[in-house]
Amino acid sequence: MKIHRRTLILLAACLPMAAHAHGPTRQKVTLSTEVSATPEEVWAVVGNFQDMSWHPAVYSSTGTGGNEIDATRLLVLGEEGGPTIDEILYKFSDEKMSYSYRITEVSVDVLPVTNYSSHITVTATDSGGSLVEWRGAFYRGYPNNDPPPELNDEAAIAAVSGVYQAGLDALVARFGS
Repeated sequence: MKIHRRTLILLAACLPMAAHAHGPTRQKVTLSTEVSATPEEVWAVVGNFQDMSWHPAVYSSTGTGGNEIDATRLLVLGEEGGPTIDEILYKFSDEKMSYSYRITEVSVDVLPVTNYSSHITVTATDSGGSLVEWRGAFYRGYPNNDPPPELNDEAAIAAVSGVYQAGLDALVARFGS
């Protein structure tokens, strides 16, 4: 009976440690905006995976494979020689005006995320304009427990939200709302 009681006490003592040992959870961000241009006009701007010049943070965008699955692109941010992001396309539909891609390489100093995937879709609105939706899923930049503030969940969500909002704001500026 004493062994059974000691085992229960030991298990009870370990349960709180198990609760803190889980690591990061997948975060998600979805932002959207309406613009007054038709979906075809908007898709002509955002629908080319190789060309992300419509986003104000992107200095240059080069790649291979066009809009085919496994196409790649390299984004240079800010200015010539600026930080880079490598991405790969894994879904594309002209008909649905949508594509999905993953980041294959980025410094957490540039974007504090890991295992990032994203999806952009353009759909028609009842008013004749377009709804642009940009959503992503990712883990924070620090994969272990107790991340530093610049690599925690909040920092990752804020960074991705900032990227999406800047791009959507640029589309509103270009096409009107």
